[in-house]
Amino acid sequence: MSTRTGGAGIPTSRIPEPSSTIVAFLGTWVAAALASSLVIAVGQDPGEDASIPLLAASLLVGWSVFLGGTWFTSQRVGSGDVRTDFALTARPVDLLGVPVGIAAQLLLIPAVYLPLRALWSDVFDDDALSETANDLIDRADGGLIVVLFLLVVIGAPFVEEVVYRGLLQRPLLDRLPALPVILGVAALFAVIHFRPVEYPGLFVAGLVFGTCAWRTGRIGMAVAAHVAFNATGLALAL
Repeated sequence: MSTRTGGAGIPTSRIPEPSSTIVAFLGTWVAAALASSLVIAVGQDPGEDASIPLLAASLLVGWSVFLGGTWFTSQRVGSGDVRTDFALTARPVDLLGVPVGIAAQLLLIPAVYLPLRALWSDVFDDDALSETANDLIDRADGGLIVVLFLLVVIGAPFVEEVVYRGLLQRPLLDRLPALPVILGVAALFAVIHFRPVEYPGLFVAGLVFGTCAWRTGRIGMAVAAHVAFNATGLALAL
């Protein structure tokens, strides 16, 4: 366990061992998935898709488990200050992540899919790539689009960056070379969304967010880039 010191040598953070944070991630992911599924199972009518309010409740429960697990990990194997242990901080300069996220959505992602569409046009067509977003928008009537916006543009980027770039990536970067860590966390970030057609784009997005967190040493710019990335994607879908 690495210890960081502040002024006068006072310990300010103890980056947990990667083995501990990997176990914490896996445990909280399973717990979050089970809790979210239970909310859906209790509230969903048979044969119908979950409504936006029910989806929101499910996500809020799952996110609470993730954030609680991150906090608990800091208390048990870190310094007890979750912000410093997992670099959950931000500075004004991190707003530079906004144009990074927009550029990733508008330029980088299309460039990634261009050769894939040329080779497998039936697999990577527009309908397949936009299916998830269109499905959510179809369920968000009237004011529910605001709820969807809060989930996709605010909630998901914050929680996912805390978990993937904070809980997972930061301790790994403290022990291992940056390239394999950023690649590995980005791959996990993509795969765990369980949408194979979106894997290439999610992987590249994960690389962008991971690089932001690595270069700045905190998750602020990664969150800003993720927010802008999701907001741009939702705007395109609308």
